[in-house]
Parts: sequence; C-alpha cells; structure tokens
Amino acid sequence: MKEDGHQDFSLQCQKVSHWFGETKVLFDLNLKVKSGQFVSLIGPSGCGKSTLLRAILGTHIPNEGQILTMQNGELISADRPGRDRGIVYQKYSLYPFLTALDNVALGLKLDQTSALFRLFNWSGWAKKRKNFRDRAAVFLEKVGLGHAMHMYPSQMSGGMQQRVAIAQALIMEPEIILLDEPFGALDEATREELQEMLLLLYQENQDAISKSQKPPYTLIIVTHELNEAIRVGDRLVGLSQYWNWEEAGHDSPPGATVVYDKPSPIFKPNERPDYESFENIRREIRSYVYNPDILQSRNEYLMTKLV
Repeated sequence: MKEDGHQDFSLQCQKVSHWFGETKVLFDLNLKVKSGQFVSLIGPSGCGKSTLLRAILGTHIPNEGQILTMQNGELISADRPGRDRGIVYQKYSLYPFLTALDNVALGLKLDQTSALFRLFNWSGWAKKRKNFRDRAAVFLEKVGLGHAMHMYPSQMSGGMQQRVAIAQALIMEPEIILLDEPFGALDEATREELQEMLLLLYQENQDAISKSQKPPYTLIIVTHELNEAIRVGDRLVGLSQYWNWEEAGHDSPPGATVVYDKPSPIFKPNERPDYESFENIRREIRSYVYNPDILQSRNEYLMTKLV
C-alpha cells in the first residue's frame, strides 16, 4: 500500500457547507479518511452528523464544497449514490419474507442481474443465484450468523437483524461503509458483541496491511456513546457547532465543523477495555465538543494530520 497519494484515501470532504433555509448545519468542513481507518464521528445532537453521512452517501449534495470518494481507483465526486458507499442505519430494514441468506444476497441479485435475465435465462440465473448465496453465506459467517442463515427476520433478535444489515453492506464490498447509530436501539451486552464484531473487521485490515495489501474495510460510525466511539474507532472526529466563530469573523453561528480530531486507542477483538481508563479522553471530548461554554479555535484540537 502506498504511503502517500490519493490512492490512500477512501474519502475527502473539502470545504463542505450545508444549510436548510435559514438553518445553518455544516460549515467549511474538511475531512480526509484513509483506506482502512475506522472513524468514530461524535458530536452534540443537531450538529449535522447524519447530514454529513447523507452527503457522503450522495443523497444530499452539500450546498458548498465537494465530497470525493474512491470509485474505480480514482477520487470522484460523490454527487449521487453508488455501490462504492454502503450505509447501515439504526433501524434495520430487512425483507420479512426473505431468510438472512437471501436478504444478504439481494444486493448482488439487484446489482448484477435484471428481471428479464432471471425470467428468461433460468439456467444462467440458477448459477448466479447459487454464487450469490454462497457469497452471502461467507459474509454471514463473518458477522457471526453462520448458524442463522435460514432464519427469517421474525425469528431473529434485534442484534441478529443488525448483523444481517451489516452483512448486506459488506457483501457489496464498498470503499467506505457508513454506520448511523447502528447499535443505538440494542441492549448493552448486544452492543458489546457487535463492537467486537467490528474489531474483527479491523483486525482483518491490520492483517492485510501487514501483507502490503489494501485493507478491505473503511468505516465511519456515528455514535452518541463515547465509550463505544473510543473502543471501536482508531480515530475520533468531533463535529460541533460550539466553536469560536466570532473570532473567525462571523456575525452569527455558521454551522458545525470539525473541532476535534485525534487518534483513539486500538483494541483487539475480545479484549475487554478498562472503561475507567477512558475518562481523560471522555473529559476532553465533553469539554471541547459538547460544551457550549468552551468555544475554542476550531484548529486547536485537530491533532490528526492527513496530507
């Protein structure tokens, strides 16, 4: 893997600003994400985290600036949805009449075959369907659901259904996967299990890098739970409307921007962290990302330099 050059990056946000009418949401946001990074995106409610994810996804184009994602080996404007980006929401939406296996295989089916092909080329469709289901089985094993391939959503717990949703994103092999509060509706024990699943994916990245191969997974995960952000991400990015915009020459709040960007501790799968050791990191984040009474320069805590 190259040490520099745009091939290293799965995402570049350049001077992104967005607003809805008179409501300013994002302002002059700059963010580069290297291939293989797991970025935890944190910030106060209403600071535009989900708006940023939708802009990266290509469903909400920013009013100013541009977002580039890696497509076919080149950084290209993400001005529309594409298979180079996948997203997992808090509310998983599985088809109730399909098994876990067929829910995961569905993306390949829709991407690589047409209704006419499936209707009039039965033998060709049978071969492709077997291939799609075989690949879906691999990804269900990867997320720990090898035993549940033939279960329907109504037979699965919330945590199991969210694993299926993650497998749906993984099977399309996107350059970057966006997770919008994916574990927010789950109990603590299930959340920890799914955090460990993400750490297994991160370990796959490290194994690939050790062999000078491109890491297969790049993630941005939005979470309101700071312990989760610290445990899962290798980088913490704080988005906030609480920064010294007056010092920057603005008469009114122009929107949220990146005010915090630091590396996060790295954990191995099944490594139980000492959450008390996170306190210094949590305190710093609460002070400079969530506290409206501390309005520092937005560049003060941008310690991660990606050029």
